[in-house]
Amino acid sequence: MTQAESITRSAILHRDTRFVPKKAVGGKGSYIFLEDGTKFLDSTGGAAVSCLGHGHEKVTQAVADQLNQLAYCHTAFFGTDVSEELARFLCDSTGGKLSKLYVVSSGSEAVEAALKLARQYFLEVSPAQPQRTRFIARLPSYHGITLGALATGGHVLRRQPFEPLLAQNTSHVSPCYAYRGKKEDESDADYVARLAAELDAEFQRVGPETVCAFIAEPVVGAALGAVPAVPGYFPAMKAICEKYGALFILDEVMSGMGRCGTLHAWEDEGVVPDLQTIGKGLGGGYAPVSGLLIGEKIVQAMDKGTGVFRHGQTYQGHPVACAAALAVQKTIREENLLENVRAMGTYLEKRLRARLESHPNVGDIRGKGLFWGIEFVKDKTTKEPFAPETAIAFHVQETGLKPVHGISLYAASGCVDGIRGDHVLLAPPYNVTKEEIDIIIETAGKVIEEVFANIGST
Repeated sequence: MTQAESITRSAILHRDTRFVPKKAVGGKGSYIFLEDGTKFLDSTGGAAVSCLGHGHEKVTQAVADQLNQLAYCHTAFFGTDVSEELARFLCDSTGGKLSKLYVVSSGSEAVEAALKLARQYFLEVSPAQPQRTRFIARLPSYHGITLGALATGGHVLRRQPFEPLLAQNTSHVSPCYAYRGKKEDESDADYVARLAAELDAEFQRVGPETVCAFIAEPVVGAALGAVPAVPGYFPAMKAICEKYGALFILDEVMSGMGRCGTLHAWEDEGVVPDLQTIGKGLGGGYAPVSGLLIGEKIVQAMDKGTGVFRHGQTYQGHPVACAAALAVQKTIREENLLENVRAMGTYLEKRLRARLESHPNVGDIRGKGLFWGIEFVKDKTTKEPFAPETAIAFHVQETGLKPVHGISLYAASGCVDGIRGDHVLLAPPYNVTKEEIDIIIETAGKVIEEVFANIGST
């Protein structure tokens, strides 16, 4: 069947209406099996989701057991043992620093819930602070695709078509992006102080009494390409939030739940958020699931106020989603996979730098744990990015999909200014082996070399 015939016959609105993707027909471990016989190495876990790989029997059995017991009930009427157990597991994993869990189905939904709960918190506290209606985020952040989350994010390309629909109550400050933001003669401490001063000035500009919260990713995912903050950054940001009585929200949908080597990314940053969004690695792709972890002061304010979060969804606390998430999280603990994330992350970084750091178009390699980004530049000295129409990251991703390579390299753009700047992500499963990492690095190297060889010949 030709591509044109496939497009005509498909009833799905695909991501690109002019292209029907190959069908996946199975998966096991780090591999997905395609209809054309390709054994595809899922080195990104889709979108940093498949933290246990594919076909993990313990998880699939837990999902099947829950389906057989009870597939669905509405949380307005009933609770379930599995949702309670998941909530206790995750709250305990924070050492009690976050005391309640709200379960939904996607990262965007978790961010929407966080924004609304932050606003409601200030209506519940005594005395109420109804003037707090604003948020401060960072450029070029991405916090989700629904209108509230999209308005909070600062990713130009994703926002552009929908700007007239987006709320205007979020302003943006610079990210902590040492490769492009830190000056040559600047220490980490000086860089942090400059960014802290910028956030402080933004509070002052919009009126500190009007701000609900500051929101940021501990390690920036798709928007910047696995960019961690320099030491001391997040404590400085939280201190400014506390100075002005605003909440501190960490979006860990992509970087959390073990991806960066600790179950919660903030454990390595020396801070505790008031609200924390989680997703992707929470359920490892075995069910659509995400969540919002909530600090005790917010819970107490709600208890003493109306006691009702004015936000509800049909599938919140879905029993099958909770069963999948609980099985994934128990497996991570029982199999000591966080230790493997740290060990294999160190090995991946070493191999990645040895293979690609000297490439003339690789500007930066950065990341943490099993979450790594490669940024491409036209000129390594000036850090000049490629023109957007060159679509370097897209070509790297598409070349990786060829059967001869059979590897996922998660492409994104806009890391320089929301439009320019190409990077790809690597996010293999937490149980990845050294042998698989060797294959990932060698194949990624070949893909990147092929793309730039073709560009050089045109």
